[in-house]
Amino acid sequence: MVECEYCGAAFDDKEAHLEHLGEEHAEELGAIDRRRVEAATDDEDGGLPVAGLLSGVAVLVVLVVAIWFFFLSGPSGVEGVDAEPTGMEDDPLQDSGAEEWISQVETFESNGAEHRSGDIDYERIPPLSGTHSRDWASAGFYTETQRMEELVHSLEHGAVVIYYDEAALNDSAEASLRAWANNKDGSWQSIIVVPNPNDDPRGDYVLTAWTHRLTLDSYNAEAVYAFASEYLGRGPENPVR
Repeated sequence: MVECEYCGAAFDDKEAHLEHLGEEHAEELGAIDRRRVEAATDDEDGGLPVAGLLSGVAVLVVLVVAIWFFFLSGPSGVEGVDAEPTGMEDDPLQDSGAEEWISQVETFESNGAEHRSGDIDYERIPPLSGTHSRDWASAGFYTETQRMEELVHSLEHGAVVIYYDEAALNDSAEASLRAWANNKDGSWQSIIVVPNPNDDPRGDYVLTAWTHRLTLDSYNAEAVYAFASEYLGRGPENPVR
């Protein structure tokens, strides 16, 4: 089942979900969702024949892989130029993030910050605010989904929580994300990296802070740097930046 993040309606497959987004939430959609809906609409209206399209894609993939291997793999044999952390993960944060990325951030109303025990049914997943556990998640790179209730408490503390699609994660992105989590581990300004619990994530990477969200189609360390500069350590409970 795929659940609509805007109204909570459930659908049997992604196609029905995208059709619903276009019909019922066209004015609310962010840039990523608009592109997904437009792509689905183009397919339904009759684009290139499937066989021809797949052949073209296959040729393009071969060309891209060949170019990547020739120019980026380098003599070291590691995966591309970003197989190790970019170095940006160690840089001091700016007072604000680059407009190129911050202009794409979605901002939502706060759903409160009450503490209580037990499981909580959040309006959207990943949650960006709301009632949460008295416990919180610590900085780190996690390979298993963590409790949403604890991650929301971490957001209140000023954490940035990054959700990754396990199917899209590669070695270079993981190396960079692990470096972010290792370098930003303060009680009030931590970076937490976890698998996205959604079966159909809105993007390969979803960066979250208290009431803020940036969705990425592919990993970009500069986007993480901009988002962290703008929001890390600035949660409502105890802003430290």
